[in-house]
Amino acid sequence: MKTYMAHASDVVRKWYVVDASGMALGRLASKVAAILRGKNKPIFTPNVDTGDFVIIVNTDKVILTGKKLEKKYYRYHTGHIGGLKEIQYKTLMATKSDLAVYEAVKGMLPKNSLGRQMIKKLKVYKGAEHNQQAQKPEALNLN
Repeated sequence: MKTYMAHASDVVRKWYVVDASGMALGRLASKVAAILRGKNKPIFTPNVDTGDFVIIVNTDKVILTGKKLEKKYYRYHTGHIGGLKEIQYKTLMATKSDLAVYEAVKGMLPKNSLGRQMIKKLKVYKGAEHNQQAQKPEALNLN
């Protein structure tokens, strides 16, 4: 029996909208990362980007369980000497919740050129409105 290996020309991409209201950040990110990789499709091939487009709305209503709001930090480096910055997740979720969700999903994708190609199919918005109505996205329930 032969194993089916998908080619880039075989992939048909769909658009999905995910409402992140009341969802835990990590659970949301892992499910969205699987859709971006294409693991929900029967034609999944590890070395081909077979995933779909995902739009995440209402990221300002994402929850973090436990004491993560106080104890967890988002760290980044400016590129200058001594330029390590850290922001407490309480502040990050209040100001840039879309960045927190984007980085959580990005961290669950492969760290190579394929992962960089996959993350481009993710659109993240703080509110309930998004700019991709022309693509006619389907609502996706991850609960």
